[in-house]
Amino acid sequence: MASPQQEKEVELNGTQFVCEPVKQGFFESTLERVLWNSRFVVMVAVVASLLTAFAIFYTTSVDVFYTIAHLTHYHELGDADRATLKAQTVAHVVGSVDGFLLGAIMLIFSLGLYELFISKIDLAAGNSSSKILMINSLDDLKDKLAKVILMILVVMFFEQAIFLKPTGPLELLYYSLAIMLVALALFLSHKAYSHH
Repeated sequence: MASPQQEKEVELNGTQFVCEPVKQGFFESTLERVLWNSRFVVMVAVVASLLTAFAIFYTTSVDVFYTIAHLTHYHELGDADRATLKAQTVAHVVGSVDGFLLGAIMLIFSLGLYELFISKIDLAAGNSSSKILMINSLDDLKDKLAKVILMILVVMFFEQAIFLKPTGPLELLYYSLAIMLVALALFLSHKAYSHH
């Protein structure tokens, strides 16, 4: 492929002409260089998102540690207290899944911005297990984030649904409809992404 500085031959009505390229002025080339290098401002968002992911992983891991620590006297409790602690533990575990998924979102967002604006990550290209971290376009980044956000919403629903105890037929119907809508959302998202 010829560079912009190379001469080009153009044939018009059987006659060949040599076209000399128009040289860029100093101001234009400087402006283009500044504009192109301005993409590095995205590194602020990349680093901030990465630090946020680490912070979320750290806080969620601490929560998990204390959740497990509270279970050391589980066998000493009575039936009623054990049932209460078990429900609280399940809620905390579901909440920790929520936290880890949120950390994963920030990690995907950070790596996606870096690949879109700065450079491709060579290590990710050679690793088949990191397909979710390989971003090729803004739509690709949006789709991957949407998947994880949907999972967070499902987990949040499950976290709240644990403590719901339908007392009447109408409440049971609403509860069933909510579960059915969540299942439908998962089914539709799977169908949408399987066509990509």
